Amino acid sequence: MRLMDRMLDRIVRQGELTVTGADGSTRRYGSADPSRAPVAIRFTDARVPFDIVRDPRLGAGEAYMNGRLVMERGEILDLLDLVRSNGPWDRGSGQSGLRERAGGFLSRLHHLNWQRRSKRNVAHHYDLSDRLYDLFLDADRQYSCAYFTDPANDLDTAQADKKAHIAAKLHLKPGQKVLDIGCGWGGMALYLNRVADVDVLGITLSEEQLKVARRRAEEAGAGDRVQFELVDYRAVTGRFDRIVSVGMFEHVGPPHYRTFFRKCRELLAEDGVMLLHTIGRMGGPGVTDAWTAKYIFPGGYNPALSEIVAASEREKMIVADVETLRLHYALTLAHWYRRVTERREEIVALYDDRFFRMWQFYLAGAIVAFRHGGLVNYQLQYIRRRDALPLTRDYIAEAERALRA
Repeated sequence: MRLMDRMLDRIVRQGELTVTGADGSTRRYGSADPSRAPVAIRFTDARVPFDIVRDPRLGAGEAYMNGRLVMERGEILDLLDLVRSNGPWDRGSGQSGLRERAGGFLSRLHHLNWQRRSKRNVAHHYDLSDRLYDLFLDADRQYSCAYFTDPANDLDTAQADKKAHIAAKLHLKPGQKVLDIGCGWGGMALYLNRVADVDVLGITLSEEQLKVARRRAEEAGAGDRVQFELVDYRAVTGRFDRIVSVGMFEHVGPPHYRTFFRKCRELLAEDGVMLLHTIGRMGGPGVTDAWTAKYIFPGGYNPALSEIVAASEREKMIVADVETLRLHYALTLAHWYRRVTERREEIVALYDDRFFRMWQFYLAGAIVAFRHGGLVNYQLQYIRRRDALPLTRDYIAEAERALRA
């Protein structure tokens, strides 16, 4: 407990944290903060402090999942927010050059997503019960960062605005062929067909998502124009006027970035447009934390902007526009976390208490990473030919207004 005591005494300065050890001893850290309620936790065995000090994210996550770290006052989100807010990313001094290089090397070592492994990694997360995702996602099952034109907007409005924002950047025209890489449950593909009169091929590595997407296309009467296939992006053939990829690039892995962009350039028409929407990190290259890699997204990695651009520029993909969505995912995740917490009994019935606490910890950790850590969302617009888009960005706002109306 002594090492943890020193660690928490150094970290927690603003806000109150009370920790009760397995022996019943109590220690308080920090100071009163009128903007947040005090947080209290209890350890059920003497090994928990050691596990957390050895690897804070993995140790705390496993202890909470397994009921060894118990919330006595507040929720797990309150605990993680208290700790992370005391050391926000923007207040740091930045990574050293050595650390950045080490992070880049390790990220490549751990994220060799060959085709067979990619399918297995996707199944680990996306082939869970459909009912689980119904309990916390919006009606269209958008499992990616929403776009809040107003922070007070509800989740369905924000996700609809996200689709309009992306469609506007694609500069669509009726009759065009669109490739949706990582199409999820088909919501984006069906939206683009409906609002822009385009034909869409959506591809996924999730068998469960494929079933839902195909069913939705048939129910919408769009089965002849919106098709979905279970195929790796590396195996796609043909030419497309537009390519969109939302929330899939995080699963590509740094060793395959050039392969990804080389394939996209091959598939994209000469005057085509591509929109890539991905979680990213504000600093240099890093490493996915051990808890997330083990339990949530095996093979997943959130790239630095420098990693994305370095790979795409070598494949002669022109970056036409870059937007950083700074707090939009924190707002999105807060909706998901609240819905999951409110539907605890139903999630426990689907799985068990341990799974519920795992999912809750995953969402809470993601919220604080976007609120206080180094994570953001990037939207990068790509073209092959420099005259493929209008000279100014005015067309984006104009198209978005029309779509939202």
